[in-house]
Amino acid sequence: MNKKNLKNIFVEGAISTKFIGESIAKHQTKTTIGAHDIFLGQVRADIIDGKKVTAIEYTAYEEMANLKAHEIREETFDKFDLTCMHVYHSKGIVKSGEICLFVFVSSPKRKEAFRAIEYLVNEIKANIPVFGKEIFDDASHQWKVNT
Repeated sequence: MNKKNLKNIFVEGAISTKFIGESIAKHQTKTTIGAHDIFLGQVRADIIDGKKVTAIEYTAYEEMANLKAHEIREETFDKFDLTCMHVYHSKGIVKSGEICLFVFVSSPKRKEAFRAIEYLVNEIKANIPVFGKEIFDDASHQWKVNT
């Protein structure tokens, strides 16, 4: 595979609502699209052993993660009738309440968009090597386990 085809899915820090809005707006010129579906992952302020999660610090083997994201992208395009697909994941520190994952699919039909987004998010969570360190309000931390 040509490295030029690999997209970098990583955004430093939280994914801003401005970035999300602008991404959506860019699709208004694509008039074959009839439906968009979006998944936004947000950092929760969980209480674990009496300590509150204030942020998650994300790290990844970026080259490996981008390669796996590309494979998932190609598989998703093969399975569903999609016009566009975009995946962005944070790296670095994201505070509780902020967006850390933005997945956006577009299709001529809504059912394809609904089905594709669920499949895509599940594949991302299960297979892309991104690691999250939960940072607590007392400055201690633990590695997050995806469930």
